[in-house]
Amino acid sequence: MSDRFVVVPVGQGNEQCSESEGAEGYSIEPQDAVPVLEYSREPNRYGDGMPKESSPFINNTDNDKGNLYDGKNMALFEEEMDSNPMVSSLLNKLANYTNLTQGVKEHEEADDDEGSAKTKKPVKSPALGTLIGVYLPCLQNILGVILFLRLTWIVGTAGIMESLAIVVMTCSCTMLTAISMSAIATNGVVPAGGSYYMISRSLGPEFGGAVGLCFYLGTTFAGSMYILGTIEILLTYIVPSAAIFKAEKKEDEAEALLNNMRVYGTCCLTLMSLVVFVGVKYVNKLALVFLACVILSILAIYAGVIKTAFEPPDFPICLLGNRTLQNHNFDQCLKTMEVDNVTVTTKLWSLFCDSPDLNATCNEYFTLNNVTVIQGIPGLTSGVIRDNIWGDYGPNGMLVENKHQASEPAADTSQDIYMPYVANDITTFFTLLVGIYFPSVTGIMAGSNRSGDLRDAQKSIPIGTIMAIATTTFIYISSVILFGACIEGVVLRDKFGDSVKGNLVIGILAWPSPWVIVIGSFFSCCGAGLQSLTGAPRLLQAIARDGIVPFLQVFGHGKANGEPTWALLLTGGICEIGILIASLDAVAPILSMFFLMCYLFVNLACALQTLLRTPNWRPRFKFYHWALSFLGASLCLSLMFISSWYYALVAMLIAGCIYKYIEYRGAEKEWGDGINGLSLNAARYALIRLEEAPPHTKNWRPQMLLLLNLDSDHTVKHPRLLSFCTQLKAGKGLTIVGSVLEGTYMTKEAEVKKAEQNIKSSMTTERTKGFCHVVASSNLRDGFSHLIQTAGLGGMKHNTVLMAWPGTWKQSNDPVSWKNFIETVRETTAAHQALLVAKNVDSFPTNVDRLGQGTIDVWWVVHDGGLLMLLPFLLRQHKVWRKCKMRIFTVANMDDNSIQMKKDLQMFLYHLRLDAEVEVVEMHDSDISAFTYEKTLVMEQRSQMLKQMQLSRTEREREAQLIHDRNTASHAALNDKADAGPDRVHMTWTKDKFLTERNRNRAEANMGVRDIFNMKPNQSNVRRMHTAVKLNEVVVNKSQGAHLVLLNMPGPPKNRGGDENYMEFLEVLLEGLNRVLLVRGGGREVITIYS
Repeated sequence: MSDRFVVVPVGQGNEQCSESEGAEGYSIEPQDAVPVLEYSREPNRYGDGMPKESSPFINNTDNDKGNLYDGKNMALFEEEMDSNPMVSSLLNKLANYTNLTQGVKEHEEADDDEGSAKTKKPVKSPALGTLIGVYLPCLQNILGVILFLRLTWIVGTAGIMESLAIVVMTCSCTMLTAISMSAIATNGVVPAGGSYYMISRSLGPEFGGAVGLCFYLGTTFAGSMYILGTIEILLTYIVPSAAIFKAEKKEDEAEALLNNMRVYGTCCLTLMSLVVFVGVKYVNKLALVFLACVILSILAIYAGVIKTAFEPPDFPICLLGNRTLQNHNFDQCLKTMEVDNVTVTTKLWSLFCDSPDLNATCNEYFTLNNVTVIQGIPGLTSGVIRDNIWGDYGPNGMLVENKHQASEPAADTSQDIYMPYVANDITTFFTLLVGIYFPSVTGIMAGSNRSGDLRDAQKSIPIGTIMAIATTTFIYISSVILFGACIEGVVLRDKFGDSVKGNLVIGILAWPSPWVIVIGSFFSCCGAGLQSLTGAPRLLQAIARDGIVPFLQVFGHGKANGEPTWALLLTGGICEIGILIASLDAVAPILSMFFLMCYLFVNLACALQTLLRTPNWRPRFKFYHWALSFLGASLCLSLMFISSWYYALVAMLIAGCIYKYIEYRGAEKEWGDGINGLSLNAARYALIRLEEAPPHTKNWRPQMLLLLNLDSDHTVKHPRLLSFCTQLKAGKGLTIVGSVLEGTYMTKEAEVKKAEQNIKSSMTTERTKGFCHVVASSNLRDGFSHLIQTAGLGGMKHNTVLMAWPGTWKQSNDPVSWKNFIETVRETTAAHQALLVAKNVDSFPTNVDRLGQGTIDVWWVVHDGGLLMLLPFLLRQHKVWRKCKMRIFTVANMDDNSIQMKKDLQMFLYHLRLDAEVEVVEMHDSDISAFTYEKTLVMEQRSQMLKQMQLSRTEREREAQLIHDRNTASHAALNDKADAGPDRVHMTWTKDKFLTERNRNRAEANMGVRDIFNMKPNQSNVRRMHTAVKLNEVVVNKSQGAHLVLLNMPGPPKNRGGDENYMEFLEVLLEGLNRVLLVRGGGREVITIYS
């Protein structure tokens, strides 16, 4: 029962309160009571965590008693209770928290409502301790098939020293990984999922999915290895006669063995899969039996080693010269022997000669050398350790020889492969042995995989795992030394025990009988195979249920009791691939790669979290350091390439492909992983570095602020503007897409979020990579101003503003749209930012369009930094504009040398490394035409008429105000009399004042209308109109068919009174052109001729 604290009143009326409390279950403090904190063991004393309002004063009923808070005490926080629960409620939930059982959904999946309190069955409290829950499972998983079937061969081939190097390297790798894993496992509750859970929550879904699948493949291939080990023990040492494929010739023995392994391995896999499918509980019940087999086998080995010190076992080895013989087919190590004083040949003679006669033709080496018998296990005190210190590597088919025996070489060695010699079945070298041996140190995750069943996982996992690794390291190191000190070198190098009548080499050392090891290792391999086939499907199911790899969704389903049926089928299929390889020595390096990949990322996760100093990184296990984690990661990577560089590359390629697939197609998950923290730190560091100085001209590129207009339903009005930005940027540099909603943020919060979602959706559609920012402002003018001033962060600020031309400014009666546009132009100029204005933006190409042969025409009228030259180059990097050619036009006046200008411009472009056609257009001085004069006059008359219309609108507003004042005058009279003082001033329109003002305005309006038709245009405006008309004629003449026209944008007038005329000038300048981009530089050079 959980501990509780309650507040009880002390003071007057205490007895009454106690009675009330006993009857009703709650109490109300009297006014003069003193609250005292008293300890209580009564459950659920402070509410059920439901955020219901409760008040002892208003509408209080019995149902409200025991609610989350008392309305009198916590009324100050009552409006926040829905989002911020009381501490009492939080503690109540934590006290009742029970870890989920193994293989069930993780505790983070709060969005599944099926596990509500009403339908949830009571979960048995986890009760496994360190010994049973972590130490023994790790011991069982680490000690396995390699120890029994390959360790003696590795010691004989590599020698004691190099074998110790292999053991120390691999065990150091697992020990360092265990230290990192302990830190991660004790940093909070680790539900079922083990290493996959730890890596995915530390490094993110991409790394978690990639490494989780690698770990799954490693566990699956481990199942293949254990099954192959089981069949090897069965067919080689228990019932060799059960082989289906039998070799008639010695050279066919290897192929026959592989075929037998494939057939029996497939049958064994099918049988094990059925056992796992029927019920995992039987596998779990047998786990103790399998563990007992392992421990008894280890004890039998040590007992046998001790016995050899004073009574070595009798296992004679027959040598011909210095070559080791397979003694399957003969009993006596003699060429001839005396029987009734008659010399007769032995079975050994028949193996090397063409007949049993003494005058038969025999193998040359057999004739030249004698046979000798040596003991296979001389014992601890024999001094054989000196012969086994160093290794004896060799190619496939190399004969196993005793270097200390005399030998006469034969001239013809071509027949040696057909003779009954013990030989290498594979080419041996140090790195191969590392890959074969490494699976014997895997299995350190067994404790963390059972974290859901442990009583205290944060205490048990570090102690149990590290103690298990220390124990197995001692067993391996002592085994290497003792094997080398007890067993003859030729027997150690005899992988399948052919020289000791087909016995298991490690078995002949054991006491009391070799069968202890044979039977023990057989059941050990069976149990390990069953556990691999049990664990791998659950790991795949956990990955599938996380939803990070879409194509694995089907494997998240299973039987009604949660058993992963589909995942078991896939695991069986992959396991069959390893069985078809059929060689234990070929499968072991494959699973080594996948386990090493997993351990590598466990170490990286710990190092990353430690270096980033994430606030949530508070492991209870304190004996870790980032340097140890990096050393472990480096060791894992080194072992991968030492074992097999091509397997390492394949494993990394598989992990990389899975990573990119999850990044591209996977579900977005936010697990608070370390990669986000790393990205944040890297971004912060880069931003600080960027802020030190502005970019050099060579590194300048347009960093965009894209100002968008939204429709009434908050969708993007001009999506082609996003397309153009994508084509211009090609994913490089900074893009900020901004927009403004009119109003305050408090009232527009939902609309702002909706607008941001719509913009992000449009950005995804148009493939625009960047950031989105929507602000709410009292008016659009201020909102865009704030965006221009504050968008970006540090050195990552925009230097270019892109916006659309206000195409409907003439049709709109409201001048706000074009006034906002002009003020934006002024602000970008004041901020020294470049400005791009796209006219007719809806006719711009989409990202799927491919423009054919055509031109991008640049009209270079004034130089303002070279942006005009840079933009076409950037556009042509995109496939939409790639086939377009660039043309540059510049304007020459009467006193300019146009020929020299063209040569200079060509040379300038050559130094800029830009390919473009150059043309100089001469604009002759000419008289201002009547058309220009008339157009200017119409423009000014229109402007004047709009002003008159504005005055008329003001007059109508005043008339409406007068009517309103008349209606409210009677109601306000009394208040005016009461409140009016000598200093009160009335600002209300009176009837007389209104009539006077209206007559005056009408007179001015009539006079203004007469002036409109009698006015003469301003000479400055006439000259500007003349320039716009003439330049437009030239541009339309040369570039009307161009795909895009880039043109210098004139600056707005300093006098704001001419703003409307400025819009008219731009309209005339762009008349008759389809796609136009007005460019205004930011006041700095953006392109250079220097390298």
